[in-house]
Amino acid sequence: MKTRSNDTAVPADRTSGDSTMELDRLGDEIAELSAQIDAATARLLDLIREFDSRGGWNSGFRSCAAWLSWRVGLDLGAARERVRVARALGALPRLAHALASGELSYAKVRAITRVATPETEQRLLGVGRAGTAAHVERIVRGWRRVDRNAEAREATRQHASRALHVWEDEDGTVVLRGRLTPEVGALLMRALAAARDTLYQRARTQMPTDPSADTGWTGRAARSNRPTRWRCSRKRRSVTN
Repeated sequence: MKTRSNDTAVPADRTSGDSTMELDRLGDEIAELSAQIDAATARLLDLIREFDSRGGWNSGFRSCAAWLSWRVGLDLGAARERVRVARALGALPRLAHALASGELSYAKVRAITRVATPETEQRLLGVGRAGTAAHVERIVRGWRRVDRNAEAREATRQHASRALHVWEDEDGTVVLRGRLTPEVGALLMRALAAARDTLYQRARTQMPTDPSADTGWTGRAARSNRPTRWRCSRKRRSVTN
């Protein structure tokens, strides 16, 4: 086959250069659009958090995730994850800003919120900036293992230090002193509160309807029949959460 003499051949290096520039442009556009999607996702999570906190889903649905699944068409598992991340970002403003600005992807933020606290947020933000999404996932898995080990050690310490001493003092009063796990302590606090309310109601039924009547119910006797005032305040608890 003969080639036409007026056909001009395009240099290979020029074709390769044009292709590279085109691919670079496409890559930039992908990155820019991804950042915009992450920013839109941040706004979406803000709306979900507000909608959830105000109970907008409580119109026949079991949860905000169930409402999202119905209204938006998300898989229920994905909807639960959106709600979880939205709630977590409410206490993590740096991560929320990084997502809104496109600095971190939703995949990274979603992983980090599984372990982040206000105290560790800044450090984990640095992890997100430095690594890929897969790298962040590995770091988070390791972090969770460390947290579980720390929780196990703390539970063991609390179990070993638990004690409750009850004795009757010389004046007849009963003294309690001890250290309980948070769960048992909460049960004790509720029991004391219930006993306090019972004594209060019993004392009210025993008081005369007419305080001025001469029934022998003196002010001193009335005071002696008042229920004991127990301070069941969380601030005075000796149990450390």
